Amino acid sequence: MTPETQTETLLVPVANPETAARLLDTAIDIAHGQSMRIVVLHVVEVPPQVPLSAGDSLLEDDGEEVQVLEDAVEQATDAGVSVESRMRYARDIATGIVGAVDVHDADALLVGWRGRPRRRDIILGSFLDRILGEAPCDVFVKRIRTPSRHIDSILVPVAGGPHCELAVELAGTIASQLDATVHLLHVTHPEIDASTQEDTSTLLQNYGSPLSEIDIGVESTTLRSDHVAGAITDETTNHDLTILGATREPFLKRKLVGSVAEGVGRAAASSVILTRKSPKAEDA
Repeated sequence: MTPETQTETLLVPVANPETAARLLDTAIDIAHGQSMRIVVLHVVEVPPQVPLSAGDSLLEDDGEEVQVLEDAVEQATDAGVSVESRMRYARDIATGIVGAVDVHDADALLVGWRGRPRRRDIILGSFLDRILGEAPCDVFVKRIRTPSRHIDSILVPVAGGPHCELAVELAGTIASQLDATVHLLHVTHPEIDASTQEDTSTLLQNYGSPLSEIDIGVESTTLRSDHVAGAITDETTNHDLTILGATREPFLKRKLVGSVAEGVGRAAASSVILTRKSPKAEDA
């Protein structure tokens, strides 16, 4: 298969050999669906006592860092996507990734998330919080829950906002590559009135119409619950992948104990991708 003409760049940091291949599966779907090239990146964290210019002294020629990049390049190349690899040396992971977005003029960034129990004042993880707060591009954060590549059904909870719109767009991109169905879900209060119900129907129709126009199967559901995150989490058991927009609040400024996006991301039965639209697009 010959690589397509790519006009935009998707940056994909890789580190964990156990999940890198599944992260690249998603990257490849995005690259094909949006005509992007992939830059796979590994950031080497250099301690203060070592100059950044000497960071390569921390690597072994046949080390894990080199191998994970080579495997990612091979996977993307075999899938017919234009790809290159880069090693970057930085004092911390977040600085290295955010800096690489600028260096490679990346239009989007796809990163993995381990989904560990949260600590006080840390939402997703110290370096992910910084990336979501600082990266000047669209950001996709994927938590890989299931080992299967097979994706037939994609759940997208919708409630409005730019991050939600990006989630629907990403679902359409992945669904078009895998011939999957997109299931739009809106959770409302149990005691909504007729006017609110009509607004909900309009919301679902507005999100679903662009997908139907590009011949993607779309189904819409409304659930009534006073626990939004719980209702969505329960619904994830019926789908292979869940994609949802991040909170409206800036991650580094938010003081809430939790959020729907974070709660679903940690507890969902399916793999999850959280989306955050580029700050430049929000300001436009």
